[in-house]
Amino acid sequence: MALDKTTVARIAHLARIEIPESELDALTGELAKILEWIDQLGEVDTERVEPMRKVMDIPAHWRPDEVTDGGRREDILANAPETHDGYFVVPKVVE
Repeated sequence: MALDKTTVARIAHLARIEIPESELDALTGELAKILEWIDQLGEVDTERVEPMRKVMDIPAHWRPDEVTDGGRREDILANAPETHDGYFVVPKVVE
């Protein structure tokens, strides 16, 4: 993929990154090299490679999926500016 300074400046703008004009040439070259490397990955034959689910063959320790309050209700409510009957008090936002 061919990149020019205008494209790199547009990408930086979309990413909300401020790049000085003096650095655009260097950054254009770096991004071009990265995109070339990514294109090389597309040439690798992965037809017989099984998708990897995890890096190491360590069994997952499953726990029951139970809904709890965490057992720390009072600790959590202590951070609230105002509470009522064990709940956070928030300002009304619907008119």
